[in-house]
Amino acid sequence: MKIYTKTGDKGETSLLGGKRVFKNCVEMEAIGEVDELNSSIGLLVAHLDKDSEEKKCLQKIQNKLFDIGSNLAAVQTDIIKVPQINTNDLEFLENRIDKMTAELPELTQFILPGGSVQASLAFQARAICRRAERVVTKLNQHYELNENIPKYLNRLSDYLFTLARYFNKIENIEEITWQK
Repeated sequence: MKIYTKTGDKGETSLLGGKRVFKNCVEMEAIGEVDELNSSIGLLVAHLDKDSEEKKCLQKIQNKLFDIGSNLAAVQTDIIKVPQINTNDLEFLENRIDKMTAELPELTQFILPGGSVQASLAFQARAICRRAERVVTKLNQHYELNENIPKYLNRLSDYLFTLARYFNKIENIEEITWQK
């Protein structure tokens, strides 16, 4: 099978079910943002030890982002057999956040993104996650999405922020606070 089809040469692509849309429509914008988020998490995963607990968590999250992408691609269809995001997925992120937060100093000021390579990549993924969340919110204003999709992206950005702080803590890198 060839990777190129030439069907998108005029700025159109297909959603699930075959509906043709412009590549710059809000559905494709949302799918693209989630794809970029997934790629940025993949870069972070590439910098983690192969047996790392966080690597396994991030790979689970990457699979959930594919689930979200399939939901976004099916938004204009009657296709219902796409994997759903449910409350267990939200609880997974919340539990991971709570576990890491228990080991972190209380946050009393804004901190600058950075520190170790892993922390910096997690901070970058968080910023991309926030952008994806904004575009998915825009899409949700036009089509009714599974209510857990925006919640998941919101929780995921919190997870990535906490993960960045956690990476800096375990590497003994001091957080730098914002100097007004």
